[in-house]
Amino acid sequence: MKTPSFSRLALGTALMSALCVPATPSHAFLGFFEKKEKEVPAGSEREAQERQAAALLEEGRQAQLEGRSGRAQGYYQQIIRQYPFTAAAAEASYANAVIIRENSPLQESFDAFQNFLTQYRTSPRFDDAIQQQYEIAEIAKGGKKERSLILIPVKMGGDDVVEMYKQIIENAPFGKLAPLAQFSIGEVYQDMGEKAKSVAAYQTVVDNYPNTKQADEAQFRIGSISSVAASRSEDKSNLMAARDALTTYMTVNPKGERATEAEMGLRQINAVEAGQSLQVGKFYMRMEKPKAAAIYFNEALKYGSPEVSSEARTLLAELAAIDPEAVSAAKKGQPDQDYTVSSAKNLKNSDDYIGPMAPELARLGQKPSMRAGNDNFLPIPLTEPTLPTKPGAAPGDGTLLPPLPTTEKPALLPTAPAGSTVPPVPAPPAGPAGELPVPPKPPAP
Repeated sequence: MKTPSFSRLALGTALMSALCVPATPSHAFLGFFEKKEKEVPAGSEREAQERQAAALLEEGRQAQLEGRSGRAQGYYQQIIRQYPFTAAAAEASYANAVIIRENSPLQESFDAFQNFLTQYRTSPRFDDAIQQQYEIAEIAKGGKKERSLILIPVKMGGDDVVEMYKQIIENAPFGKLAPLAQFSIGEVYQDMGEKAKSVAAYQTVVDNYPNTKQADEAQFRIGSISSVAASRSEDKSNLMAARDALTTYMTVNPKGERATEAEMGLRQINAVEAGQSLQVGKFYMRMEKPKAAAIYFNEALKYGSPEVSSEARTLLAELAAIDPEAVSAAKKGQPDQDYTVSSAKNLKNSDDYIGPMAPELARLGQKPSMRAGNDNFLPIPLTEPTLPTKPGAAPGDGTLLPPLPTTEKPALLPTAPAGSTVPPVPAPPAGPAGELPVPPKPPAP
C-alpha cells in the first residue's frame, strides 16, 4: 500500500516541477498565427500583379454596373487583399467605399472612405474621397435618422458629427473643404447650445481661413451669439465681445451681406449698455451719491440710445439743481465720458443767470466752417495801423510820425560861436581848360 502511494506522490512532484520550469518560446509555433506583412514586389512580378489586378477590377466594375453589388465588392476586396501595391487596389478601395455608402449607416460609410484615405493618400481619388466624407457629415448634421440597436430610428449625436468634420480637416487642413468643415463645427455647437465652443469654432475659421467667405460669416456669428447672451444676462464681457465682433465685421465688410444686420446689432448693444448704465445711475441717485450717479448718467448718454438719453439728461438736470458741485466733479479726470449738454444744466436757478445767449454771441461761439462755392469773397482791405505817439504830440503833415522835438542834442564836433565869421578855404590853382588841377610835388627829403 505504501509503494503506490509513494509513486503517486513522486509523480505529482515531478509534474509540478515540470510546470514550474519556464518554457522555451517556439518561434515556429508563435509565428504560425501571425499575419505576415506583404512585401513590395519586384519589377517583373509587379507588372504581373498589375495585369491580374486590372482584370479583376474590370470584372468588379462590370458586376457593379449590372447591379450585383455584393459580387463587385468581392472582386474589390480580393484586389485589396492580394494586390495592395497596385494602382488597381486604390481604385478598388474607393469603389468598395462607394458601395458601402449606398448600403450602410453614415458612420460606417465615413470610416470606409477614411480607410481609403489612410492607405492611398497619393491616389487621384483623394479629393473625391474628401468630398464624399463632407457630404456624409452634412447629411449627419442635417439630422438624418438611422436604425439603432434598439431598432428605433435616431439621429447621430452632435459630438459624433463634430468628430467627422475634425477628421476632414485633419485629412486636408488646407483643402477647399476645410473652412466649410470648421464653420460647420461652429454651427453644430450653436445648435447644441454650446456658446463657448461655438464661438471658439467660429474664431478658428476667422484665424485660420481669413480670406474666405466663411470667415466673414463666422465673424458676424460671433457678434450675434455674444449679443444674444448679453441680452439674457448682465455680463459685461458678453457686450464687449459682441461689440468687438460686430465692429470688426463692419470694418472689414462695410458693404457686406450682413452689414445692415450688424449695424442693427450694434444699436441693440448700445441700447442694452445705455439701459444698464441708466439703472446703475438711478441706484446711486437713490443712495444719495450724486457724483457716482452723474458718471453713469453721462455713460448712458455716450451710447446714444434715444429713449435712455432723454431720461439721462432729465436726471442730470435734477442732479445739477440739487448738487451742481457733484455733477461738475463727475467730469474731472474723464473728459471723454462727459456727455452732459447745456440743456441738462439748470441755469435759471443760478445767481449769475442773465438770460439766453444773444444770437450774435451764439454765432461767434461756433466753429468756423469751410467756404464752399463762389460767394463773391473779397480780400480784407489793407489799412495803415495807428502807430503810438508821445502824449501831446501830433503827427506831421503827410506822415504818421510825430515831428522832432524843438530841443536838439549838441553836435559831436565843436562849432564857431554865433556872429563870428569863418575864413573861407582857399581853392586849389586851376590848370588848363578842361583839366583838373595837378597837385604840387612833395618836397625832397
